[in-house]
Amino acid sequence: MSDKKDDLSQFSMLDLFRMEADSQTQILTDGLLAFERRNDPAAVESMMRAAHSIKGAASIVGLEMVVQLAHGMEDAFIAAQAGKLKLTPNRVDALLAAVDLIVQCSRVNGDLNAWLAANGAQVSKTMNEVQSIAFLPEPVMLAPAPAPSPAATPPALVPTGNDADAPAAAAEVVPEQPVPGRTLPPMKSAQNFDRLLALASEARINAHQLHPLIQGMQRYKRNQAALFAVLEEVMEAASRTSDPALKEKALLSIQKSQPLKQFMLEHITDMENYERRLLTGSENMVEEVLALRMRPFRDGIQHFPRMVRDLARSLGKDVVLRVEGEDTLVDRDILLRIESPLNHMLRNAVDHGMESAGERLAAGKPATGTIVMEARHRAGMLNIEISDDGRGVDPEKIRRTVIERKMASEQMVAAMSQPELMEFLFLPAFSLKGGITEISGRGVGLDIVHDTIRQQNGTVRIESELGKGFRTSITLPLTQSIVRALVVDVKGEAYAVPIVKVERIIKVPQDAVHTLENKQFFDHDGEHLGLVAAAQVLELGDMEHADELSVVVIGGNARRYALVVDKIRGEESLAVQAIDPVFGKMRDISAAALLDDGEPVLILDVPDLLLSIEKLLEEGGLHQLAHADHAGRRRMKRILVVDDSLTVREMERKLLAGRGFEVDIAVDGIDGWNVVRSGDYDLVITDVDMPRMDGIELVNLIKKDLHLHKLPVMIVSYKDRPEDRARGLAAGADYYLTKGSFHDETLLDAVSDLIGDAYR
Repeated sequence: MSDKKDDLSQFSMLDLFRMEADSQTQILTDGLLAFERRNDPAAVESMMRAAHSIKGAASIVGLEMVVQLAHGMEDAFIAAQAGKLKLTPNRVDALLAAVDLIVQCSRVNGDLNAWLAANGAQVSKTMNEVQSIAFLPEPVMLAPAPAPSPAATPPALVPTGNDADAPAAAAEVVPEQPVPGRTLPPMKSAQNFDRLLALASEARINAHQLHPLIQGMQRYKRNQAALFAVLEEVMEAASRTSDPALKEKALLSIQKSQPLKQFMLEHITDMENYERRLLTGSENMVEEVLALRMRPFRDGIQHFPRMVRDLARSLGKDVVLRVEGEDTLVDRDILLRIESPLNHMLRNAVDHGMESAGERLAAGKPATGTIVMEARHRAGMLNIEISDDGRGVDPEKIRRTVIERKMASEQMVAAMSQPELMEFLFLPAFSLKGGITEISGRGVGLDIVHDTIRQQNGTVRIESELGKGFRTSITLPLTQSIVRALVVDVKGEAYAVPIVKVERIIKVPQDAVHTLENKQFFDHDGEHLGLVAAAQVLELGDMEHADELSVVVIGGNARRYALVVDKIRGEESLAVQAIDPVFGKMRDISAAALLDDGEPVLILDVPDLLLSIEKLLEEGGLHQLAHADHAGRRRMKRILVVDDSLTVREMERKLLAGRGFEVDIAVDGIDGWNVVRSGDYDLVITDVDMPRMDGIELVNLIKKDLHLHKLPVMIVSYKDRPEDRARGLAAGADYYLTKGSFHDETLLDAVSDLIGDAYR
C-alpha cells in the first residue's frame, strides 16, 4: 500500500501538468544558466529531456501553445548539442523567456484562450524567437537591457500577464500545489507538525519523570545498606554470646536480607535501562518530527541565480551567482522568512557592489563578477555567507557621511575602527548613494535586513575591503521549533535565555562590584559592564544578596548589560510553545516551554528586555545588588575528584567549583588514596579504570578504613554493564553514575543527594 503523500489520484490531469511544469522549468532554468557559463554538454542533455517531458505533458492536457514552445526549445537544444548553435546570452534570453511563458501558462486558472488573447503580443514574440532560433547562424538581437523576468521571482508571485485590463478569468493564478518533496508544507501540514512536536516533547518530558523516581530508589538503597550494616553488627554481637537462639535469629535476619539487597540492585538497574530506552525513543521521535520541518536550502533560493543573471543583464553587467551548500537543511519557516533579506543583499551586490566588465578589466579582475552564497551548519547554527568580488565599501566615505549627517563628531569618527564604521550601514535610511533607485543602494534597507534576521534570533555581520569585495555573514538557529537556551532561576521561577543571545556567563564576587552615581558595575576584560537585577526588570521584587553574583551578559556593542540572576541551572533544548493570543504580547517574554522535568519556563525576549533595562536606567531606579558585609560566611564543602583523564577531571572540577564546592584532584587510585587520607573531604568522586589502583580498590580501602568508612563515595565510569555496577556498589560505593549518560545537572543532582549544597 503506497504512502498517502505519494497518492496522486486526488489531483486532476491539469494539476499534474502544473507539477510537471514546476519541476521541469526549474531544470531548464538551471541548465540554461549552467550552459551559458560553462558550455556544459550534460546540461543540454537534461534540458532536452525536460523540454520533451513538458511537450508530452502539455499534449495530454491539450495545451497546444506549450507543445509548440517546448518543441522549439527541444530543436534548439539538439542544434546546440550538435555544435550547430551557440547558446549566446541573447539566445539564452529568448529561451528563458519561453520558460517564463510556460510557467505563466501552466498557472492560468480559467479561460486559457482569454489569457492568450490578453497576452498575444508577448506569446507571439516569444514563439517566433524560439521557433526561429535553431535555424539562424547569428544570435537573435533582442532588447539590449531586458528587465528581470517575472519568473525570476518565487513561483507563487509570478503574474499571469502584462495587461492589467485582462478578463478576470484570465488573470487568476493557480496557487502552488503541495508537490511531495519540493514545495513547503501547506498550513494544515504545519498545524499537524506543531501538534506532533508537542506530543513528542511531552513524551520526552514523561521519560525524564523517571529520573526522580530512580533517585528515590537510590536513596532507599542507601538507607537499606545502612540497615544491613546494623544487622551485620547485631550478627557479630550475637556470635560473641552463648545464646544459641539469639545466634540463630541473627543469622536468619542476615539470610533474609540478602535477597532484598539483590532485589533492589536488579530493579534499579531495570529502571535505569527502561529510562534510557524511553529517553532514546523520545529524543529520536523529536528529531524525526523536526526532520519533517527541515527543507534543503535550495528550496528557498532556486530563483536567485536567474534573478542575479537577469538583473546584471539589465544593468549591462556580467555577474554569476554560485551557490554552495544547497543540501544544507533549514527550518521551513526560517527559509521562508530569510528569502527577502537574502534577495535584498544579492540585489545590492549586483547593483552597487559589482563594476561593469570594463571597470573590472581595468582593475585587473575577470570581466565576470562572482557572488558566492554558501549555507552550512556550524556549531549547531545555520551560517549563510554572501560574498562578492566587487568594489567593496570605502570606509572613508562612511566617515564623511557620518560627519555630514552629524551622527558623531570628527574626533569620534576618526577614532572608530572599520568594524565600528560598518555598523552605521545598519542604521535606518543610512546610505552612501547620492540618489535613490528602485534597486536599493548599498546600505539602503540594511536596517530591515538586520531587524528581520534579529527577529529570527539570528545575527548579521558585514565586512568589506575596498576594491576587493563585500561579505555578509548571517547566523541563525537551525530551527525555531527547538531553541537551545540557558535556564536560570529568578525569584524561584525558571526563565530561559536563547543561547544565541547570551554573550557570556560570569561569576562576580561581591568585592568586584563598584558603584558610581548609584549605578553598579564590574570590570571584565577592560570593559565596565553595568549590573541589572533580573528580578527588578521582570518586576518580581528585590533580589536576595549573595556572596557571589551569577551574571548573564546580553546585548552587544553599546547595549551590553550584565543581568544578575539567582542561579544558573544550565543549558537545555526547549520545544517552543506559543503563548495563547488571549494574553497579547507579554513584555520581555517571547514564548514558553516545558523543561525536561515538566516544569514550565518562560523564554525571555532579549531585545524587549534590553528596552526595559534602558528604561530603568533612564528613570534611575536600579536596585543595589552588592552589600558590604562579608563576615560570617559558611565554609565550603570539599570534594576529591580521582580520574586519570585530564579532560574528565577538569570538566568535573569546573562543574563542581561552579556550584560553589572546593575541589581537589588526584590522577589515579594511589594518588587518590594518599590525598584522601591527608585531607578533610565531604565526598570522593572516582573513576573505575585507572593505572596503579582502580576505583573499586580505592572504594574498598576507604570503606574499610576506621576514619574514612563513613565518607560518601561516588563512582563515575564509562562502564554501564550490570556486573560493573554491582561490583562498585558491592564495594560500598554510595552512587554509581555512567559518563556516557550523565550531563551537568545529573552529576550535580547526584552530589546534592549525597552531601547537600556547597556550604556547611
